[in-house]
Amino acid sequence: MPRKKSDPSDAVKLKKLVEIRSEFAKRRPAFVRPESWRYDRLSPEWRKPKGLDNKVRKSKKGWPRRAKVGYRGPLVSRYLHPSGHYEVMVHNQAELESLVPGRDVARMGATVGARKRALILRRAKELGVRVVNPTGLRIVVESKK
Repeated sequence: MPRKKSDPSDAVKLKKLVEIRSEFAKRRPAFVRPESWRYDRLSPEWRKPKGLDNKVRKSKKGWPRRAKVGYRGPLVSRYLHPSGHYEVMVHNQAELESLVPGRDVARMGATVGARKRALILRRAKELGVRVVNPTGLRIVVESKK
């Protein structure tokens, strides 16, 4: 079965979708954990407010916005890599075969070992598929003794 090639105009369309998504993100408020600015022990990362009298939960005027589904990005540009390609999780060489070069990029799973990682990288180079995390978390450092 011949491999399907992507059209160069598809790449331009995908880049445009990423730009549209970033415009949505600029208008989206920064969701911070309520009272995190008040207490050092609270990190600013978002937590759903659950208290009975919580002002953010009640959407009181003058308090930060609450994260809701309406702030989500556009459906057409969801799950796109910032490079404008569709990201596909890969765990072995066989999963690389279904990817379309130029449209898809591969991301190797965190549980893939060094030997299989090298095989996937070699096969991806042959197919012309980009791998977004070629080294992963495993960095080999040789010590000189």
